[in-house]
Amino acid sequence: MASIARTYARRITSTSCRSLLSQSCSPRHSRLLVNTHQRRTQATVAETGEAKTATNRKRRSVCRRALPADQSLPPSTIPSSHVWCTDSYSHTGAQATLKRFWKSVDLAHPSEDPSKGYVVRLDKRSLKTPAGNPLILPKEKKLAATLVVSEWENQEQALKQHSLPMTSLVSRAIDAFGDEATKAEVREKLLQYFGTDTICFYADQPKSLVELERIHWDPLHAWVQKEYNVTINKTDSGFSIPKQDPKTYEVFDETMKSFNQWEMAALERIVYSSKSFIIGLALVKKQISADQAAEASHVEVNSQIKGWGMVEDSHDVDYHDIRRQLASAAVLLADI
Repeated sequence: MASIARTYARRITSTSCRSLLSQSCSPRHSRLLVNTHQRRTQATVAETGEAKTATNRKRRSVCRRALPADQSLPPSTIPSSHVWCTDSYSHTGAQATLKRFWKSVDLAHPSEDPSKGYVVRLDKRSLKTPAGNPLILPKEKKLAATLVVSEWENQEQALKQHSLPMTSLVSRAIDAFGDEATKAEVREKLLQYFGTDTICFYADQPKSLVELERIHWDPLHAWVQKEYNVTINKTDSGFSIPKQDPKTYEVFDETMKSFNQWEMAALERIVYSSKSFIIGLALVKKQISADQAAEASHVEVNSQIKGWGMVEDSHDVDYHDIRRQLASAAVLLADI
Protein backbone atom coordinates (compact mmCIF):
# COMPACT_ATOMS: atom_id res chain seq x y z
CA MET A 1 0.00 0.00 0.00
CA ALA A 2 2.79 2.42 0.92
CA SER A 3 4.66 1.75 -2.34
CA ILE A 4 1.49 2.37 -4.34
CA ALA A 5 0.96 5.62 -2.44
CA ARG A 6 4.53 6.73 -3.18
CA THR A 7 4.12 6.00 -6.90
CA TYR A 8 0.84 7.84 -6.90
CA ALA A 9 2.48 10.79 -5.08
CA ARG A 10 5.25 11.03 -7.66
CA ARG A 11 2.74 11.11 -10.49
CA ILE A 12 0.58 13.73 -8.77
CA THR A 13 3.62 15.91 -8.01
CA SER A 14 4.77 15.75 -11.62
CA THR A 15 1.30 16.70 -12.85
CA SER A 16 1.05 19.54 -10.33
CA CYS A 17 4.42 20.90 -11.43
CA ARG A 18 3.37 21.06 -15.06
CA SER A 19 0.07 22.68 -14.14
CA LEU A 20 1.61 25.25 -11.84
CA LEU A 21 4.41 26.21 -14.21
CA SER A 22 1.91 26.76 -16.98
CA GLN A 23 0.14 29.36 -14.86
CA SER A 24 1.21 32.99 -14.84
CA CYS A 25 2.87 33.02 -11.41
CA SER A 26 6.42 33.71 -10.31
CA PRO A 27 9.01 30.86 -10.22
CA ARG A 28 9.39 31.36 -6.46
CA HIS A 29 5.65 30.97 -5.96
CA SER A 30 5.67 27.81 -8.10
CA ARG A 31 8.46 26.23 -6.02
CA LEU A 32 6.62 27.02 -2.79
CA LEU A 33 3.43 25.39 -4.05
CA VAL A 34 5.27 22.27 -5.28
CA ASN A 35 7.18 21.89 -2.00
CA THR A 36 3.97 22.27 -0.01
CA HIS A 37 2.27 19.59 -2.11
CA GLN A 38 5.23 17.22 -1.70
CA ARG A 39 5.22 17.62 2.09
CA ARG A 40 1.50 16.91 2.23
CA THR A 41 1.90 13.82 0.04
CA GLN A 42 4.77 12.49 2.19
CA ALA A 43 2.63 12.98 5.30
CA THR A 44 -0.18 11.02 3.63
CA VAL A 45 2.19 8.16 2.79
CA ALA A 46 3.49 8.08 6.37
CA GLU A 47 -0.04 8.01 7.76
CA THR A 48 -0.94 5.18 5.38
CA GLY A 49 2.06 3.12 6.56
CA GLU A 50 1.25 3.76 10.22
CA ALA A 51 -2.38 2.79 9.69
CA LYS A 52 -1.34 -0.45 8.01
CA THR A 53 1.06 -1.28 10.84
CA ALA A 54 -1.64 -0.58 13.44
CA THR A 55 -4.11 -2.79 11.56
CA ASN A 56 -1.64 -5.70 11.40
CA ARG A 57 -0.82 -5.28 15.09
CA LYS A 58 -4.52 -5.38 15.93
CA ARG A 59 -5.02 -8.52 13.82
CA ARG A 60 -2.14 -10.31 15.57
CA SER A 61 -3.54 -9.30 18.93
CA VAL A 62 -6.97 -10.66 18.03
CA CYS A 63 -5.41 -13.92 16.79
CA ARG A 64 -3.52 -14.39 20.05
CA ARG A 65 -6.63 -13.83 22.14
CA ALA A 66 -8.70 -16.13 19.93
CA LEU A 67 -6.29 -19.08 20.32
CA PRO A 68 -6.87 -21.08 23.53
CA ALA A 69 -3.81 -22.13 25.50
CA ASP A 70 -4.46 -25.84 24.86
CA GLN A 71 -4.96 -25.47 21.11
CA SER A 72 -2.27 -26.31 18.54
CA LEU A 73 -0.70 -23.65 16.39
CA PRO A 74 -2.08 -23.37 12.85
CA PRO A 75 -0.33 -25.12 9.94
CA SER A 76 1.25 -21.83 8.92
CA THR A 77 3.63 -22.13 11.86
CA ILE A 78 6.11 -23.63 9.40
CA PRO A 79 5.55 -21.87 6.06
CA SER A 80 5.86 -24.10 3.01
CA SER A 81 8.68 -21.84 1.82
CA HIS A 82 10.74 -23.05 4.79
CA VAL A 83 10.53 -26.72 3.84
CA TRP A 84 13.61 -27.97 2.07
CA CYS A 85 12.77 -27.98 -1.65
CA THR A 86 13.49 -31.28 -3.38
CA ASP A 87 16.20 -31.24 -6.00
CA SER A 88 17.08 -27.64 -5.24
CA TYR A 89 18.29 -26.02 -2.07
CA SER A 90 20.01 -22.83 -3.20
CA HIS A 91 19.59 -19.97 -0.76
CA THR A 92 18.92 -16.44 -1.95
CA GLY A 93 18.17 -13.16 -0.28
CA ALA A 94 14.73 -13.16 -1.86
CA GLN A 95 13.51 -16.05 0.26
CA ALA A 96 10.49 -15.48 2.43
CA THR A 97 11.20 -15.01 6.12
CA LEU A 98 9.08 -15.31 9.23
CA LYS A 99 9.79 -13.23 12.29
CA ARG A 100 10.17 -14.99 15.61
CA PHE A 101 6.87 -14.84 17.47
CA TRP A 102 7.47 -17.35 20.30
CA LYS A 103 9.27 -17.10 23.62
CA SER A 104 9.74 -20.72 24.72
CA VAL A 105 10.36 -24.07 23.02
CA ASP A 106 10.07 -27.46 24.67
CA LEU A 107 9.71 -31.18 23.98
CA ALA A 108 6.62 -32.98 25.25
CA HIS A 109 4.43 -36.04 24.70
CA PRO A 110 1.20 -35.68 22.69
CA SER A 111 -1.60 -34.84 25.11
CA GLU A 112 -4.11 -37.12 23.36
CA ASP A 113 -1.77 -40.15 23.42
CA PRO A 114 1.61 -39.85 25.21
CA SER A 115 2.70 -43.23 23.84
CA LYS A 116 2.88 -41.83 20.29
CA GLY A 117 6.24 -40.19 20.92
CA TYR A 118 7.25 -36.53 21.02
CA VAL A 119 5.87 -33.19 19.94
CA VAL A 120 7.70 -29.86 19.74
CA ARG A 121 5.86 -26.98 21.39
CA LEU A 122 6.20 -23.25 20.88
CA ASP A 123 4.80 -21.40 23.90
CA LYS A 124 3.12 -24.67 24.98
CA ARG A 125 1.36 -25.06 21.62
CA SER A 126 2.17 -28.06 19.43
CA LEU A 127 4.00 -27.45 16.18
CA LYS A 128 2.41 -28.55 12.91
CA THR A 129 3.81 -29.28 9.46
CA PRO A 130 3.07 -27.07 6.43
CA ALA A 131 0.34 -29.53 5.39
CA GLY A 132 -1.34 -29.15 8.78
CA ASN A 133 -0.31 -32.54 10.17
CA PRO A 134 0.83 -32.80 13.80
CA LEU A 135 4.62 -32.82 13.93
CA ILE A 136 4.99 -36.00 15.99
CA LEU A 137 8.15 -38.11 16.14
CA PRO A 138 8.12 -41.69 17.48
CA LYS A 139 9.91 -42.51 20.72
CA GLU A 140 12.90 -44.00 18.89
CA LYS A 141 13.50 -40.62 17.20
CA LYS A 142 14.17 -38.63 20.37
CA LEU A 143 17.51 -37.31 19.05
CA ALA A 144 15.81 -35.91 15.94
CA ALA A 145 13.06 -34.39 18.10
CA THR A 146 15.65 -32.79 20.37
CA LEU A 147 17.42 -31.23 17.39
CA VAL A 148 14.14 -29.82 16.07
CA VAL A 149 13.72 -28.12 19.46
CA SER A 150 17.28 -26.82 19.24
CA GLU A 151 16.68 -25.33 15.79
CA TRP A 152 13.69 -23.33 17.01
CA GLU A 153 15.44 -22.27 20.20
CA ASN A 154 18.39 -20.89 18.23
CA GLN A 155 16.33 -18.75 15.86
CA GLU A 156 16.89 -15.04 16.41
CA GLN A 157 15.06 -12.26 14.58
CA ALA A 158 13.78 -14.16 11.55
CA LEU A 159 13.61 -17.67 10.14
CA LYS A 160 15.32 -18.72 6.94
CA GLN A 161 14.98 -21.93 4.98
CA HIS A 162 18.51 -23.19 5.55
CA SER A 163 18.27 -22.67 9.33
CA LEU A 164 15.71 -25.47 9.84
CA PRO A 165 17.18 -28.55 8.10
CA MET A 166 15.93 -31.00 10.72
CA THR A 167 12.47 -29.48 10.94
CA SER A 168 12.04 -29.44 7.16
CA LEU A 169 13.20 -33.05 6.85
CA VAL A 170 10.82 -34.29 9.56
CA SER A 171 7.97 -32.33 7.95
CA ARG A 172 8.79 -33.85 4.57
CA ALA A 173 8.70 -37.36 6.04
CA ILE A 174 5.31 -36.76 7.67
CA ASP A 175 3.61 -34.85 4.84
CA ALA A 176 4.87 -36.78 1.82
CA PHE A 177 5.83 -40.33 2.65
CA GLY A 178 2.67 -41.46 4.36
CA ASP A 179 1.16 -41.48 0.87
CA GLU A 180 2.02 -44.43 -1.38
CA ALA A 181 1.48 -42.48 -4.59
CA THR A 182 3.99 -39.81 -3.54
CA LYS A 183 6.41 -42.48 -2.40
CA ALA A 184 6.22 -44.14 -5.85
CA GLU A 185 6.89 -40.82 -7.60
CA VAL A 186 9.95 -40.18 -5.44
CA ARG A 187 11.27 -43.70 -6.05
CA GLU A 188 11.08 -43.09 -9.79
CA LYS A 189 12.94 -39.79 -9.51
CA LEU A 190 15.66 -41.27 -7.32
CA LEU A 191 16.24 -44.11 -9.78
CA GLN A 192 16.85 -41.48 -12.47
CA TYR A 193 19.77 -40.27 -10.36
CA PHE A 194 21.17 -43.79 -10.39
CA GLY A 195 21.22 -43.62 -14.19
CA THR A 196 23.72 -40.74 -14.00
CA ASP A 197 25.20 -41.48 -10.60
CA THR A 198 28.12 -39.23 -9.66
CA ILE A 199 30.35 -42.08 -8.53
CA CYS A 200 29.98 -43.92 -11.86
CA PHE A 201 31.87 -41.20 -13.74
CA TYR A 202 35.58 -41.68 -13.08
CA ALA A 203 38.27 -39.32 -14.34
CA ASP A 204 41.52 -40.32 -16.04
CA GLN A 205 43.35 -37.18 -14.88
CA PRO A 206 44.67 -35.35 -12.91
CA LYS A 207 46.36 -37.83 -10.63
CA SER A 208 45.07 -36.23 -7.43
CA LEU A 209 41.46 -36.63 -8.59
CA VAL A 210 41.98 -40.20 -9.77
CA GLU A 211 43.41 -41.07 -6.37
CA LEU A 212 40.53 -39.46 -4.46
CA GLU A 213 37.98 -41.33 -6.57
CA ARG A 214 39.76 -44.60 -5.93
CA ILE A 215 39.80 -43.96 -2.16
CA HIS A 216 36.19 -42.81 -1.78
CA TRP A 217 34.31 -44.54 -4.62
CA ASP A 218 35.84 -47.99 -5.03
CA PRO A 219 34.69 -49.21 -1.57
CA LEU A 220 31.13 -48.07 -2.33
CA HIS A 221 31.09 -49.97 -5.62
CA ALA A 222 32.42 -53.09 -3.91
CA TRP A 223 29.81 -52.89 -1.13
CA VAL A 224 26.72 -52.24 -3.28
CA GLN A 225 27.59 -54.98 -5.79
CA LYS A 226 28.15 -57.55 -3.07
CA GLU A 227 25.19 -56.48 -0.91
CA TYR A 228 22.62 -56.53 -3.72
CA ASN A 229 24.26 -59.00 -6.11
CA VAL A 230 24.29 -56.52 -8.98
CA THR A 231 26.86 -55.15 -11.41
CA ILE A 232 27.44 -51.39 -11.46
CA ASN A 233 28.89 -50.13 -14.73
CA LYS A 234 31.15 -47.08 -14.72
CA THR A 235 33.11 -44.99 -17.19
CA ASP A 236 36.33 -42.99 -17.24
CA SER A 237 35.31 -41.04 -20.34
CA GLY A 238 33.48 -37.75 -19.96
CA PHE A 239 31.65 -38.31 -23.26
CA SER A 240 29.73 -41.47 -22.39
CA ILE A 241 27.08 -42.45 -19.87
CA PRO A 242 27.37 -45.97 -18.44
CA LYS A 243 24.27 -48.05 -19.14
CA GLN A 244 22.99 -49.98 -16.15
CA ASP A 245 21.19 -53.32 -16.24
CA PRO A 246 17.37 -52.95 -15.96
CA LYS A 247 17.43 -55.68 -13.30
CA THR A 248 19.59 -53.42 -11.13
CA TYR A 249 16.88 -50.76 -11.25
CA GLU A 250 14.32 -53.36 -10.17
CA VAL A 251 16.47 -54.45 -7.23
CA PHE A 252 16.90 -50.89 -6.01
CA ASP A 253 13.20 -50.13 -6.48
CA GLU A 254 12.24 -53.13 -4.35
CA THR A 255 14.76 -52.02 -1.74
CA MET A 256 13.15 -48.59 -1.50
CA LYS A 257 9.68 -50.13 -1.20
CA SER A 258 10.80 -51.63 2.11
CA PHE A 259 11.85 -48.24 3.52
CA ASN A 260 9.68 -46.46 6.06
CA GLN A 261 8.78 -42.78 5.80
CA TRP A 262 11.86 -41.63 7.75
CA GLU A 263 14.25 -43.66 5.59
CA MET A 264 12.63 -42.41 2.38
CA ALA A 265 12.85 -38.78 3.47
CA ALA A 266 16.50 -39.25 4.45
CA LEU A 267 17.34 -41.05 1.20
CA GLU A 268 15.70 -38.32 -0.87
CA ARG A 269 17.71 -35.59 0.82
CA ILE A 270 21.00 -37.48 0.56
CA VAL A 271 20.55 -38.30 -3.13
CA TYR A 272 19.54 -34.76 -4.07
CA SER A 273 22.42 -33.30 -2.05
CA SER A 274 25.14 -35.71 -3.20
CA LYS A 275 23.78 -36.38 -6.73
CA SER A 276 24.41 -40.07 -6.06
CA PHE A 277 21.90 -42.84 -5.42
CA ILE A 278 24.64 -45.22 -4.29
CA ILE A 279 25.97 -42.76 -1.69
CA GLY A 280 22.40 -42.30 -0.44
CA LEU A 281 21.80 -46.03 -0.18
CA ALA A 282 25.09 -46.57 1.66
CA LEU A 283 24.28 -43.85 4.22
CA VAL A 284 20.73 -45.12 4.79
CA LYS A 285 22.13 -48.62 5.33
CA LYS A 286 24.71 -47.14 7.73
CA GLN A 287 27.69 -48.32 5.69
CA ILE A 288 29.24 -44.84 5.76
CA SER A 289 28.99 -41.74 7.93
CA ALA A 290 27.62 -38.36 6.89
CA ASP A 291 31.16 -36.99 6.68
CA GLN A 292 32.29 -39.88 4.48
CA ALA A 293 29.27 -39.31 2.25
CA ALA A 294 30.18 -35.63 1.94
CA GLU A 295 33.77 -36.48 1.01
CA ALA A 296 32.63 -39.01 -1.60
CA SER A 297 30.25 -36.53 -3.22
CA HIS A 298 32.85 -33.73 -3.41
CA VAL A 299 35.98 -35.48 -4.68
CA GLU A 300 36.31 -33.18 -7.69
CA VAL A 301 35.99 -30.03 -5.58
CA ASN A 302 38.44 -31.41 -3.03
CA SER A 303 40.90 -32.14 -5.83
CA GLN A 304 40.62 -28.53 -7.04
CA ILE A 305 41.13 -27.20 -3.52
CA LYS A 306 44.20 -29.39 -3.13
CA GLY A 307 45.70 -28.02 -6.33
CA TRP A 308 44.55 -24.40 -6.32
CA GLY A 309 43.44 -23.59 -2.80
CA MET A 310 40.06 -22.81 -1.27
CA VAL A 311 37.87 -20.00 -2.58
CA GLU A 312 36.31 -18.15 0.36
CA ASP A 313 32.52 -17.78 0.42
CA SER A 314 32.24 -20.60 -2.10
CA HIS A 315 34.12 -23.78 -1.22
CA ASP A 316 33.76 -23.21 2.52
CA VAL A 317 30.01 -22.54 2.21
CA ASP A 318 29.53 -25.71 0.14
CA TYR A 319 31.62 -27.66 2.66
CA HIS A 320 29.33 -26.80 5.55
CA ASP A 321 26.08 -26.92 3.56
CA ILE A 322 26.54 -30.48 2.31
CA ARG A 323 27.42 -31.65 5.82
CA ARG A 324 24.38 -29.93 7.30
CA GLN A 325 22.10 -31.64 4.79
CA LEU A 326 23.66 -35.09 5.14
CA ALA A 327 24.02 -34.91 8.92
CA SER A 328 20.32 -34.07 9.34
CA ALA A 329 19.48 -37.16 7.27
CA ALA A 330 21.83 -39.31 9.36
CA VAL A 331 20.19 -38.06 12.57
CA LEU A 332 16.73 -38.92 11.26
CA LEU A 333 17.96 -42.44 10.49
CA ALA A 334 19.31 -42.95 14.01
CA ASP A 335 16.99 -44.78 16.42
CA ILE A 336 18.11 -43.04 19.59
